Amino acid sequence: MSWTSTMSSGYSSLEEDSEEYFFTARTSLFKKPSLKPTNLKDVEKEKELRTHLTYEAIRPKVEQYNTESRDHFKMTLNTNGMYTGFIKVQLDLWRPITVKGGGAGGVKGQEAFYLPRGSINTLHISSTNTVRQVIEALLRKFTVADNPAKFALFKRFSREDQVYTCKLSEEEHPLFLRLVAGPSTDALSFVLKEQQTGEVLWDAFSIPELQNFLRILDKEEQDQICSITKCCNAYREKLEEAMRATGGPG
Repeated sequence: MSWTSTMSSGYSSLEEDSEEYFFTARTSLFKKPSLKPTNLKDVEKEKELRTHLTYEAIRPKVEQYNTESRDHFKMTLNTNGMYTGFIKVQLDLWRPITVKGGGAGGVKGQEAFYLPRGSINTLHISSTNTVRQVIEALLRKFTVADNPAKFALFKRFSREDQVYTCKLSEEEHPLFLRLVAGPSTDALSFVLKEQQTGEVLWDAFSIPELQNFLRILDKEEQDQICSITKCCNAYREKLEEAMRATGGPG
């Protein structure tokens, strides 16, 4: 089944009970990141920096971000050092998602849908929101019943004319990454994907979900068989016609 709901303009917020959100169609090609060893000391230093930035250190970064921003998605700094802003998350899901009853498209009970790949959702979040909370917020907006553990948030960035994607840990803070990288989506963008094949938590799927996957695979298999059979029959007819023409009458 395919997703057929209407996409509208707006945004969704993790701070408010707003039901507004928007999508824009976009497609991208991703190159596999090079598997270079990570400097553990740099990683630990970066984590420490994220949790110990003072108000005085954050303020110039927020001001610079707002100056460089070319749209109305600005960041706001509170006196307690917490800041709020917007991130855009591209949906790159290959498998169908399970939608709860009462959701988009007048779904009753639970149904499986394919979300349009390349759709973008804009979330209003705070600097305290984690990757896991962002994933859960996206699933709530789509009334998705699937376990959040089935999904992962990736960051995409460009370096030396190469495009890389890197999986974020659940405790990362996306808005901090957005602040440090600046507003340019070439420097940083976020992508929601399924867990990698070797990381799929099959125990997180219910029996009806797994049975639905099998039905989808069976249908795709039958479609492929019909398509190949049709092509072979057409080719056979042309060959027989050519043989009759070559052999002449009778």
